[in-house]
Amino acid sequence: MDAALEYLYGREYSGRGVRPGDGETGGSADRSGGLGDSLPTLVDWLGEVRELFPRETAERVEQHALDRYGLTELVTDPRALERLEPNEQLLKTLLALKGMLNPDVLVIARRIIQQVVDELRRRLEAEVRPALSGRRSLHRHSPMKLAANFDAVGTIRRNLKNCDPETGKLILERVLFFERNTRRLPWDIIVCVDQSASMAGSVIHSAVMAGILSGLPAFRIRLVVFDTDIVDLTEYADDPVEVLMSVQLGGGTDIAKAVQYCAQLVENPARTVLVLVTDFFEGGSPSDLVRTVEELAGARVTMLGLAALDGDAHPSYDRALAQRLAQHDMKIAALTPAELANWLVEVTS
Repeated sequence: MDAALEYLYGREYSGRGVRPGDGETGGSADRSGGLGDSLPTLVDWLGEVRELFPRETAERVEQHALDRYGLTELVTDPRALERLEPNEQLLKTLLALKGMLNPDVLVIARRIIQQVVDELRRRLEAEVRPALSGRRSLHRHSPMKLAANFDAVGTIRRNLKNCDPETGKLILERVLFFERNTRRLPWDIIVCVDQSASMAGSVIHSAVMAGILSGLPAFRIRLVVFDTDIVDLTEYADDPVEVLMSVQLGGGTDIAKAVQYCAQLVENPARTVLVLVTDFFEGGSPSDLVRTVEELAGARVTMLGLAALDGDAHPSYDRALAQRLAQHDMKIAALTPAELANWLVEVTS
């Protein structure tokens, strides 16, 4: 934390001659001189600030960087943004600063968001496709040759007659692959995502996962994002870029209000899964949240509370509130998208 603050505020002390720095002693001149480091370093620093500090503190530091230390290139110069390598960290930064971008930069930002989302979707689809294509049938084989469906035991048994005892090699005349069962009746999946700044990674992965699930006949997707307000983005669930352009990272958090809204969307409780993506730091009424979860559990809605949904699944969350919800049949976890896909298959099969 000290190093992150020193990166920004140390420049002012250096400019005043209080600390060794760039050899300048004119404080006012330094203040408008810019941050100096490369933009990739700057993007990493912005992401670090968001991870290390509470939302209000992070926003204040970012505003100081903009107002007092000349951090304007990233939000005003399209050419500066085009020099950056599109990746998830840059995507998080663009989402955090989206409201500050001028129109020309916003056009470039949208193109970068599209690039990162397309790459992330390709990677996630490869990870989750085996699970979402249906459970393997251990009694039927398929002509489709998919590595994830490989029947190792059956293949060995079928080819034992071809074993060469002298070389110890098994000659495979026929390789077997399991068939996958497909589900006929769709399940309703309500994805409810906390759009507070600390959940940026989970917001990105939730948007992409909603897009993947929307293309499957086994699921009907509802997508809701919230802070103290609620935005139903179901009509854009199949378009992760439009979802991400619509979210507003930051603001307060009223989880109870969001879950109450989602409860109104339930049509067939026994075939509904509510996936709540949040850090469980409730700014609203914890008792209202617990009561709503209890009512949904009583109606036989399947619930999963995700403290993190990203590639690392390393959560930071209010364990006390999560424990209270777990006592009312909400499963609590931190998952990668592939693990979420496997869990959805388990509970909907």
